[in-house]
Amino acid sequence: MRTRFAPSPTGYLHIGGLRTALFSYLMARKEKGTFYLRIEDTDRERHIEEAVDHLKKMMDWAGFKIDDGPYIQSERLDIYKEHAKKLIDSGKAYRCFCSRERLDEMRKDQEKRKQAPMYDRTCVNLSKEESEERAKSEPHVIRFLVPRGETVEFDDHIRGNVKFKTNTIDDQVLLKSDGFPTYHLAHIVDDHLMETTLVIRGEEWLPSLPKHLLLFKAFGWEPVEYAHVPLLLSKGGGKLSKRDGDVSVESYIEKGYLHEVIINFIAMLGWNPGTEEEVFSMEELIEKFSLERVQKGGAIFDTAKLDWLQGQWMRKMPIEEFCNHIQSLVAEKYPDANKDSDFEKKAALIQERITFFSEAQDMMGYFYEAPKVDKSLLANDKQKVKEEDLPKIFEILISELESMENWTEEDIKTKLFEAAKANELKNGQLLWPMRAALTGLPYSPGAFEVATALGKDETLNRLKSVLA
Repeated sequence: MRTRFAPSPTGYLHIGGLRTALFSYLMARKEKGTFYLRIEDTDRERHIEEAVDHLKKMMDWAGFKIDDGPYIQSERLDIYKEHAKKLIDSGKAYRCFCSRERLDEMRKDQEKRKQAPMYDRTCVNLSKEESEERAKSEPHVIRFLVPRGETVEFDDHIRGNVKFKTNTIDDQVLLKSDGFPTYHLAHIVDDHLMETTLVIRGEEWLPSLPKHLLLFKAFGWEPVEYAHVPLLLSKGGGKLSKRDGDVSVESYIEKGYLHEVIINFIAMLGWNPGTEEEVFSMEELIEKFSLERVQKGGAIFDTAKLDWLQGQWMRKMPIEEFCNHIQSLVAEKYPDANKDSDFEKKAALIQERITFFSEAQDMMGYFYEAPKVDKSLLANDKQKVKEEDLPKIFEILISELESMENWTEEDIKTKLFEAAKANELKNGQLLWPMRAALTGLPYSPGAFEVATALGKDETLNRLKSVLA
C-alpha cells in the first residue's frame, strides 16, 4: 500500500483536505505501507510561495509521519512535457492552437444550442508537419484525444461500480501554453512513476475519473485504485463553504481545539466504526479504519459534535498536562495562581466542565478573588430559593460551618445535609445560595468542592459578606 497527500499550495489547508490526508494516512499505516507528500503547484496563478512550508507544518501538527517526499511538481516539468510528447507521437494527443477568444465564442454558441460545452476538435486534423511548424512560434496547448464510442468502467472503493460513456468526455488540456501540466496529466504521470497504489480524493473528482482512466490506458499503464469520499456539507445540506463559517484547519487551531479533537472529528466525517464509539485516538483510528465503512452520502459538518468531542478529550487529559496548559493563563490575571500549591486540586474541579483552555481564567477566578455576587443569582425558582428567605439561609450556613472542626468535603456534605433536614429545607435550598455566593457564577463546581478548596476562613468570609 502506497498512498499520498497531494495538496495545491494556494493558501490555507481546507478541513476537507485534512480529512483526505487523514484517510490516506490511516490506510497506509493500517496496511504497513507508505504515505508520501506531493505538492501540486502547477496552477501558477493561484500559487502562494509560503503555502508549501505551511502545508509541511500542518502535516507535522497533524501527527502524520511522512515516509517520502515532498515531491514538487513545478520541479518536474520536463517529465510532463516528455510524456505529453509521447502521447502526441502515438496519436493519442494533439496540439491545439485555438485562441481564448475563439474558444469563448465556441462555448457561447454551444450554450445557445443547449449543447454540452466541449472542444470541437478544430485542430485535431492538422498534419504532423503543420502542427510541429506552428508550435515553434505560436502559443498552443496539448489536448488528449478522447476515444469516442467507448464505455469506461471502474470499481471505486466507496462508490462501487461506475460507468461512463466517452462521447460526453471533452478533450481535456494536458499541457498548458505556459509549459505547465494540468492536474489531469501531472497526477497520472506522478502516481504511476511514484508507484501510488491508492488515491483517496473528494467526490467532486468523480466526473473526471474516466479522463484519468483513459490516460492510464493511453500510456499503457495499470491504473491506480481510487476511493472518492463524500462531500462535507453544511447543516443546511449544501457544500461546506466559507459562507457557512470557518473551513480552514488553522481557524480551528486558533480557536483552541485540541489536535486530538480535530483528528477525531474529521475521521468521523463520512466514516463510522460500526459501533457506538465516537472518541478515538490516532492509534485506535489506524486499527479500526476501513474504506468499507465510508458512506457515499455527504457528511454534515456539525460544530456541536466538534465541541462535544473537545469536552471529551479535555476530560481524558492527565491532570498534570491540563494544569500545564492553564496555569499560566490563569496567572496572567491572578498572579497568585503561579505559587498556589493547591492549583492542581482546584484545576481538577473545572476539568469536567471546561471546553477550551481559554475559559480557565474566568472559571477559576473565584479561587483567587472574592466575586461580586448578584442578588438575583442567589434566588432560584427551580431550587425553591426565595429572595426573602436568603438571610435565614445564610445564617444557617454560617452557624453550621463555623462549628466544624474537620474541614473536608465529606464532613461539609454531612453537616449541611443534616442542617437542611433539621430546618425543614431541601438540600438545594442551602447549597444553591452557598455555591453562588462562593463563586459568583451560575455554573461552577459544587458547593462542597468549592468550600473545601477555598478553606474554612475564606468560605465563611464570603458567606458573611453576602449576608451583610
